[in-house]
Amino acid sequence: MSNLSNLKPAKGAVHRQKRIARGQGSGHGGTATRGHKGQQSRSGYSRKRHHEGGQTPLQMRVPKRGFNNINKLTYKPLNLSDLSYIAEKHNVTVIDFDLLRKLGMVKKTEKVKVLGNGIVDKALTINLHAFSATAKNAIEASGGSASII
Repeated sequence: MSNLSNLKPAKGAVHRQKRIARGQGSGHGGTATRGHKGQQSRSGYSRKRHHEGGQTPLQMRVPKRGFNNINKLTYKPLNLSDLSYIAEKHNVTVIDFDLLRKLGMVKKTEKVKVLGNGIVDKALTINLHAFSATAKNAIEASGGSASII
């Protein structure tokens, strides 16, 4: 009968720890399983991630192209169908950035552009960063207003 005083792991579940560099009697003395000489046998050795043994690394062989424009504006796209869904689900007529943030649809640093995919059934007042021409026309055709913040 087993109780807390005589519990032990199942047979074969625990392996003996390999004691490296603890003398010849351990079977792993001498070079401590590191082979003879060379960079990898030394203490503190760590191979750099892209090191290719002295050969010129791939990232240096491949030519650089293009650049990242630091002034580029990127917008999070939001379709008219999404706005209609939000208006119906939350029973609102004014959709602005604060509402979208509260719903968790956008982050604080993102800018939002409304695109024209979908239809708008009721008059909505939308205050966001940018609008496509078709989206603006659709919003105004349904009696709503689209203003840029």
